[in-house]
Amino acid sequence: MFKSILVPTDGSPLAEKVFDAAIDAAKTTQGKLYGICVVPPATYPLMAEGMSMPMYAQAYEEDMLHRAQEFVSRLAAAAKAQDIPCETVTPKSSRPSDEIIAAAQRFGCDVIFMASHGRRALGNLVLGSETQRVLADSRIPVLVFR
Repeated sequence: MFKSILVPTDGSPLAEKVFDAAIDAAKTTQGKLYGICVVPPATYPLMAEGMSMPMYAQAYEEDMLHRAQEFVSRLAAAAKAQDIPCETVTPKSSRPSDEIIAAAQRFGCDVIFMASHGRRALGNLVLGSETQRVLADSRIPVLVFR
């Protein structure tokens, strides 16, 4: 059964509803959880030669990293309360689905538990685009929660 479960989160309420199911599954199999929240890089218009990255971009990326760490720490805290081991990562990438699949491979996960849709960095609803990419590219089962 599933002993190594990857749980992507973006901090949205639906993503956090997945936590209970993942914890229950890990408890049943004496498994381990891995939490991931992918940090989006700051985007800005192309700059002319000699221009430097705007200060807001660095502040934005630091804020996004802090928020991502907060989101995965919620999973870790919920897992710890149930005596379930949990590791978390917060990689930076403009392609969350690629990072999710890479993390599943790196940690030797048996399954990915993820929400059917979530939110992008600035709160725009993403109607399953990352979930669809993970479903299309994953070599392991993906349980999608609505």
